[in-house]
Amino acid sequence: MLLLGLDIGTSSIKVAIVDAQTQQTIVTVQYPDSETPIKSLQKGWAEQSPKDWWEHAKLAILKAHATQLYQPSEIVAIGIAYQMHGLVCIDKQGHLLRDSIIWCDSRAVELGNQAFDSIGHEQALSHLLNSPGNFTASKLAWVKQNEPEVYNKIAQVMLPGDFIALQLTGNANTSISSLSEGIFWDFQTKSLSEEVFQYYGLDKNHIPAIQNVFSEHGLVSASVAAELGLKAGIPVTYKAGDQPNNALSLNVLEPGEVAATAGTSGVIYGVTDQLRYDQKSRVNSFAHVNHTSTDPRIGVLLCINGTGILNSWIKQIAGAGLSYAAMNQAAASITAGADGLYLLPFGNGAERMLENKTIDAHMSHINLNKHSAAHLFRAAQEGIAFAFRYGLDIMRSNGMQPAVIRAGKANMFLSNVFAKAFVNTTNTKVELHDCDGSVGAAIGAGIGSGIYQNAQEAFSLKKALETIEPDQASTYDQLYGEWLQVLNKQMN
Repeated sequence: MLLLGLDIGTSSIKVAIVDAQTQQTIVTVQYPDSETPIKSLQKGWAEQSPKDWWEHAKLAILKAHATQLYQPSEIVAIGIAYQMHGLVCIDKQGHLLRDSIIWCDSRAVELGNQAFDSIGHEQALSHLLNSPGNFTASKLAWVKQNEPEVYNKIAQVMLPGDFIALQLTGNANTSISSLSEGIFWDFQTKSLSEEVFQYYGLDKNHIPAIQNVFSEHGLVSASVAAELGLKAGIPVTYKAGDQPNNALSLNVLEPGEVAATAGTSGVIYGVTDQLRYDQKSRVNSFAHVNHTSTDPRIGVLLCINGTGILNSWIKQIAGAGLSYAAMNQAAASITAGADGLYLLPFGNGAERMLENKTIDAHMSHINLNKHSAAHLFRAAQEGIAFAFRYGLDIMRSNGMQPAVIRAGKANMFLSNVFAKAFVNTTNTKVELHDCDGSVGAAIGAGIGSGIYQNAQEAFSLKKALETIEPDQASTYDQLYGEWLQVLNKQMN
């Protein structure tokens, strides 16, 4: 029996095929090979076409089939992970009404701030666990206010993963986990938020049917199956946002367990059984994949918008012709601290951990006689690690005290420079695992379909690839203090 996992990312779509019995990944592919662009029609805006996600998802599945490493007829369940907080609007015929306003779009920040003040900070935090902020509900309110001709045609509103499942199966549905990440869910009343829908004047009928993350979300239609070389009727049995899914893929499900990822954005994600929130909404709390009303599991999420995207930008500007591996090797030739060069990686929209401020990315203390491209490579990676420390300190102040952080050996964690900077700056041990979002989605499908009785069985054969312990914590603590001075100066 095989499991198919889809990861609808910002940069590309990934597909994994996992053998359910051995828990081994047979193949992973991505499409396209180059990074999918983000449309920015105005400063602070960020959009992508859901049609592109779907076309790329189909091409990624066919690319996986083309390896001929498995028989597509043996696929028995599908799981979907997706970029969080995106807004997808469809009409009564199921047609898209506009491009998706995605996670790093900042246009609704002020609307969210006004809603936070109107609803009341304590009321919003205790019920929503967040400020309405720049999340999906606020994005929808922006459409209602600025594009009434679009809003008036809306039949259903969904998150990116809901849309892909709709294309596969023809069924529209969502989950409490998805609704909580959109700030549509009231954790106290355990229902759609009256305050949010009333304040913004939104229609609850636009929300699709709600069901569990691990459940049957629909069956692959005959037409899609024929197009993709799959069996008709394969169930989609798991859907989750990329960060809850990343935590699942690392077997981070119980209180006190913590995961991290450093892709286009950077995330630390810790699990608690308390309805916990940050008073300034700098970190955010959502229903985890295994959350229930009687046994809560809340994912506390730190998100840094400007992470891998800074590394990618540096590659374009100063590393043309170099691979990421070559950049990492060059960065390793420079001593810790990059000879005094500091970078702030905040050039990808408003940063929640900076109280939704947009301060942009900055380089500081450039010495034209000393600093080279290799210094830029190292300073970028260290600046990202310092941003993680800044956010982790916020999480620590809210009761999250990780003894170990689990991460996939992928994206920025492929760089020894970054991994060491992360471990030493946070002074926290890191376990690196062989996993990614598409593999996690496949495992989720196995749990949702009942192939695995629980997550413990699903991860029974998984082992860490390596563990990195702090060995320069005092050095990096001093460097972080100097970086923090640069950040505070820019913030003020």
